Amino acid sequence: MAIAIYPGSFDPVTLGHLSVIRRAKGFSEKLIVLVSHNPSKKTLFSSQERISLIEQSLNELGLSGIEVRALDNGLLAEQAKSLGAQIIIKGLRTAADLDYELQFASMNRDLTKVETVFLPTEPQYSQISSSLIREVAVLGGDVSNHVTKAVSKALAEKVGK
Repeated sequence: MAIAIYPGSFDPVTLGHLSVIRRAKGFSEKLIVLVSHNPSKKTLFSSQERISLIEQSLNELGLSGIEVRALDNGLLAEQAKSLGAQIIIKGLRTAADLDYELQFASMNRDLTKVETVFLPTEPQYSQISSSLIREVAVLGGDVSNHVTKAVSKALAEKVGK
């Protein structure tokens, strides 16, 4: 078994993300969820808030033994190597996700020999993204079917709904 990392912005973490985490934990000795900062994205939650929400959500779903931390600056592949990971986990919702992620998987393998494993999202989560969840929540919609109770509560507090 190998050490795997699952990187993402997780703003906020969705049930789709948590499904990938649950499934990835099944084939890795150790799973590390890395909360990244993408300067091209405007986030609703701080990195520390996202880490806390992932930890609360894992606890809510009874998932243990998963480390959650912030992604340090620099290349993901280099961070993976420094953590001793052999695998990068990427969840895929659509064919567009695959087209986008293949470039990075190839580059990461070329740079550090770290392999990327793609996990297709379960069908019920395939059309749900963090950005859609944020938008619906900001507009006062109910997103509770797509996130944990902890995330639903945090969204309501954050957007004042």
